[in-house]
Amino acid sequence: MPSVTPVEGTPGSTAIDATTTPSRRVRDVVKAYVALMKPRVIELLLVTTIPAMLLAQRGIPSVWLVLATLVGGTMAAGSANALNCVVDADIDAVMKRTKARPLATHEVPVRSALVFGIALGAAAFSWLWLTTNLLSAVLAVVTILFYVFVYTMGLKRRTSQNIVWGGAAGCMPVVIGWSAVTGTVGWPALVMFGVIFFWTPPHFWALAMKFREDYAAAKVPMLPVVASREQVSRQIVIYSWVMVAWSLLLLPATSWIYGSFAVVFGVWFLVFAHRLHNAVRRGEPGSPMKLFHMSNTYLMLVFVALAADAVVGLKTFGLPF
Repeated sequence: MPSVTPVEGTPGSTAIDATTTPSRRVRDVVKAYVALMKPRVIELLLVTTIPAMLLAQRGIPSVWLVLATLVGGTMAAGSANALNCVVDADIDAVMKRTKARPLATHEVPVRSALVFGIALGAAAFSWLWLTTNLLSAVLAVVTILFYVFVYTMGLKRRTSQNIVWGGAAGCMPVVIGWSAVTGTVGWPALVMFGVIFFWTPPHFWALAMKFREDYAAAKVPMLPVVASREQVSRQIVIYSWVMVAWSLLLLPATSWIYGSFAVVFGVWFLVFAHRLHNAVRRGEPGSPMKLFHMSNTYLMLVFVALAADAVVGLKTFGLPF
């Protein structure tokens, strides 16, 4: 099991004790705790939750239900991310990309971050149970536990396939959103889960190609650290094709609106993936960060098309769900 940075008051502790921390404005403290939640990651998760709820309703759910689900989802994701920061504090301090995070800079004591993460998780469960249903609350807790114990503590430092399986936690918001509306987990929710699941490796491996030296220094065996650039770019192409094909499995639950945009955006993604692979095969550096940023746009556009289809779709392709 990976080591956790010692808490203040224990031998070898590197965190600054609350009694010796220079006084800071409340705003700075709040900003540090918000940073623990990784709000930019949460934004992307919420972008997928709303379309899932619209599709489940086949229209617009109550505003209260949407807001309640988003609040609960934010707390759950924030909990998982804060606890991830606690476990990965040693890694974050080594990597240039993450060395400014609150625990790496000692802006927040490790013990406080741990309590904060656990409290957020408990609040997410209680909130979702009270405002949506028990299934959504349980799914949120399962997601937190999976992300912290299976991915962060179990897979991340042990296998190059860490992000493939660990990325499943990032797929859960669509399932939670669906269950908040229906009280069940229908097959379209599982298809949406799969779209994000197959999207995660191309998205994250493109980033890891750029920051390969960071991960190598932190001894995290991301695929770009242990495999050649050509092998990584080939895997990106393979997962990209599977992702685009999988996205079309939603056709029986949608109309021509989603179908047409899913194809167009899918082809767009594949062009970027193949460009990267072809450049690497020619011995050129390629532009993995272009694919990384484009992958965020792709996911947003596909789910926006799904949301539009759910609200104004004219004709479904198949049977109702």
